[in-house]
Amino acid sequence: MRKPLIAANWKMYKTPEQTVAFFTAFLPLVAGHHRDSIAIFPSATSLPAAVKVAHGSNAAVGCQNMHWLDEGAYTGETSAPMVTAVGCTYILIGHSERRQYCGETDEIVNRKLHTALKHKLIPLVCVGETDAEREAGHTEQVLRRQLEQGLLNVSHEQAGPMVLAYEPVWAIGTGKTATPQVAAEAHLFIRDEVARLLGRSFASNLRILYGGSVKPENASVLMNEPEIDGALVGGASLDPQSFAKIVKYAAT
Repeated sequence: MRKPLIAANWKMYKTPEQTVAFFTAFLPLVAGHHRDSIAIFPSATSLPAAVKVAHGSNAAVGCQNMHWLDEGAYTGETSAPMVTAVGCTYILIGHSERRQYCGETDEIVNRKLHTALKHKLIPLVCVGETDAEREAGHTEQVLRRQLEQGLLNVSHEQAGPMVLAYEPVWAIGTGKTATPQVAAEAHLFIRDEVARLLGRSFASNLRILYGGSVKPENASVLMNEPEIDGALVGGASLDPQSFAKIVKYAAT
């Protein structure tokens, strides 16, 4: 069975002091919870504080972004060696906001994926369509392109630790949520495409998360879909009580 992963993407929120306060309140709420893996992605300046306070707990820490090169004259960027040196184990790659606001392409996603795997980071790679693409009936076309180009020249042996997240862009921060059926259909399509690219055995074991306005109120119904292996949570992960409720969703 695929062990679910519940991940928190804090985006550009929380100072180091606020990060410590969150973990101090959150960790006791999920102590002893091992049904699901837990990963939290704070902003870069809060990573050392997060790693320190989460040490020895059941919550891992990830970085929201990194450059594909190990070093260089790239002002404002963070490299994989920097990410691992601070103690992160996960890296978020290809989030729709990075694609939309920072011009990240499928080629850049692919470069970052190769770098993450080289440095033994667990890559959480995001794919998903916009509202306009969905309305035009291009959802599958977009997902196929993102997967083909994002996973280019990655073998199933290399990709072992990789996690995917389906995040319909039209459902991020809008309050809209894909119905469990719509989300499950997209997950099944993604799994079939990964099987075509990396083999059925690999695809069967691959965790595919859902991201898009996940809240305590809808977490259990989404997580009870067999094709959904966890959640990538945005705004609802900023509050420790709220995120703990999502982590401890009721499974039927």
